[in-house]
Amino acid sequence: MANVYTKMGSYPEQDVTFLLKDLSSIEMEKSTEERERSIQSGAHYSEMLPIEYKPTASYMTLFYQSLEESKEKVAEAVAVVAEQIVKKRGFQTVLCSLARAGTPIGVLIKRYIRKTYGVDLPHYSISIIRDRGIDENALHYMLKEHPGFEIAFIDGWTGKGAISKELQKAVLDFEKKYGVRLSSELAVLADPGYCTHVYGTREDFLIPSACLNSTVSGLVSRTVLNNRWINADDFHGAKYYKELLDEDVSNLYVDTIEEAFSSLGPNVQEKAETILSQGTPADWRGMASIEAIGQEFQIENTHLIKPGVGETTRVLLRRIPWKILIQPGSQEKLKHILLLAEDRGVPVIEYANMSYTCCGLIRPLEQTS
Repeated sequence: MANVYTKMGSYPEQDVTFLLKDLSSIEMEKSTEERERSIQSGAHYSEMLPIEYKPTASYMTLFYQSLEESKEKVAEAVAVVAEQIVKKRGFQTVLCSLARAGTPIGVLIKRYIRKTYGVDLPHYSISIIRDRGIDENALHYMLKEHPGFEIAFIDGWTGKGAISKELQKAVLDFEKKYGVRLSSELAVLADPGYCTHVYGTREDFLIPSACLNSTVSGLVSRTVLNNRWINADDFHGAKYYKELLDEDVSNLYVDTIEEAFSSLGPNVQEKAETILSQGTPADWRGMASIEAIGQEFQIENTHLIKPGVGETTRVLLRRIPWKILIQPGSQEKLKHILLLAEDRGVPVIEYANMSYTCCGLIRPLEQTS
């Protein structure tokens, strides 16, 4: 199976190619409690998968509502990012989404460029894993398939900027090993942590695809790097949850946002130009919030502090949350988080001393209170 492209996921093939090894037949899901114990005892999160959260009917109603309320905002952020990619790199560019949060965003950027410029850029989704690096086999595959093209890396949002840092390190390592220089610039819709230069907005707002797991990302799991199943020549792995097809909203999501492209105004070009010419630099100011929160709540390991709407949602969906911090007055914008917190019995605390709208705290295992 080494470096073999297998059709994966529920998106149309013209939207994205997943450069991932299909591990669908392997049972590797662990309960949230078992997974949390393993991770905090030193196992790497990429060696196993969480059991997919099955949303309640009321939660899905909130998803549809948030999609309806934010579709224009998401569409504008997609357009602003896509325009920056085109202006900086031109059309000799491979769009490379970081699986899996980046995948629906990459699909949307590809569709926007096709709709606006009539150019169909290649789009792949590949794996990058915190502390483990990027899938170098996937990078080699794209470079071989598209000689002379640049690679533009895409993700959904930033939290602390762990993936931005991982990408920077991975690109340096790749150049040292193979003499090939890539750009480590990461394009995201929302950059509340001030971790990158290419973004749609710095506002910490709800991107509806953060609300769900595989059912909004082409039915593809988180990526897996476990040497029991992944050999040196393989792409990183993932599972394709075909059994969830009836619950899949991946195409509904991207179709809904794409429809909103037609109502975008001329300010998209202006916003893209402004960010390109005078955007605030990436100063990683979100980290100051993280450090303050760590001190106040006595959390030494920053991996247990998950800032921003997207990361807080993930904590509630697949980790063991301890407390949720929210900016005073932001309840209306965070209905899905409040619903999940109530569902799981997690206390919500108003907390103003942070640059994010909200933050999820994971209980350190040694703590009992």
